[in-house]
This record gives sequence, C-alpha cells and structure tokens, in this order.
Amino acid sequence: VQLVESGGGLVQPGGSLRLSCAASGSIFSMYDMGWYRQTPGKQRELVAAILSGGSTNYADSVKGRFTISRDNAKKIVSLQMNSLKPEDTAIYYCHAFLINHYWGQGTQVTVSS
Repeated sequence: VQLVESGGGLVQPGGSLRLSCAASGSIFSMYDMGWYRQTPGKQRELVAAILSGGSTNYADSVKGRFTISRDNAKKIVSLQMNSLKPEDTAIYYCHAFLINHYWGQGTQVTVSS
C-alpha cells in the first residue's frame, strides 16, 4: 500500500490543521492506521491510531486536542489537530499496518508565532 500525506504547514499557536493520508491498494478497511511524528534527534512517536474495527487511541500529549478518523470508502485517514502548541512541531507520518508496516513520506507541521 502507498500512503500520501497532505495538509501540513505553518500555523500559529492555538490554531488548527487537518492532515490527510490517502492510501492506495485494496482492503484499506483491514489496515490499522495511525499518525506518528518525529523531531530531530528524537524517536518517532505515536500520535494517534485508529484500528480496523474503529477503536482509537491517542498519546497523552494530544488527548482532547487531536482527533483521528478514517473513511474506508475513500481510503483516507485524517488527523484533526486543534489548539496546536509549539511542541507539536514535527514531521508527521502516516502509518499503516497489516502484516507489514507501511509509511508515508511525511508532512511538516510547524507551530510558531
């Protein structure tokens, strides 16, 4: 499966962004999907995940601010990010898992005034 992210950019603190990840291939509905982020010198960390059955989980740092969703018909997983903070600045990666792991190319999110 190929994953293509979009929606990153520069936003002021307190603002919002919506990331989208378009997937190719069939059986998208069977994949567990997620968003990870990485900053220089740090390990990639899970931000939010939505499993094939629809259950979700979030990193403590984004709970109440970020919402992950998926549209199986359109093969898209989205991440709505509200109340953004400077510490949310990172490259955000779309991830898919079904037997193997798949990654998108990443999209930069910068939160700065």
